[in-house]
Amino acid sequence: MGELARIGVAIDEELLKRFDNLNEKRGYTNRSEAFRDLIRDALIQESTMSPEAPVVGALTLVYDHHVRMLSDKLTEIQHDHHEEIVSTLHVHLDHDHCLEVLVLRGLCGSVQKIADRLLSTKGVQHGRLTLTAAG
Repeated sequence: MGELARIGVAIDEELLKRFDNLNEKRGYTNRSEAFRDLIRDALIQESTMSPEAPVVGALTLVYDHHVRMLSDKLTEIQHDHHEEIVSTLHVHLDHDHCLEVLVLRGLCGSVQKIADRLLSTKGVQHGRLTLTAAG
């Protein structure tokens, strides 16, 4: 980390109060670290916007494993993209539902397409892709 720079920020009092309450819930000991995390998050979001940006992502899928052929379809898609899918975790949530977490690595456009293909598979009830910059 480089030298620290001090800045001043003018902010609405009520907004600051809400920010402080959120930071307390999250366990921040000071505003500075919370501001730094917000800035880092914004910079990472910006850096992962390009389809050519190298990214790492976590994709969560929740689905009903009783849907005909769904498990086979999801496995087939994953095998089609074995170079981008680094790891998977499968959890039985209850008698009917499963959670899969996939770790993907590659160019943002490719990772997004794989995630979209899995998320749009009939029978997938919910899912989300979370990206971060690779490296």
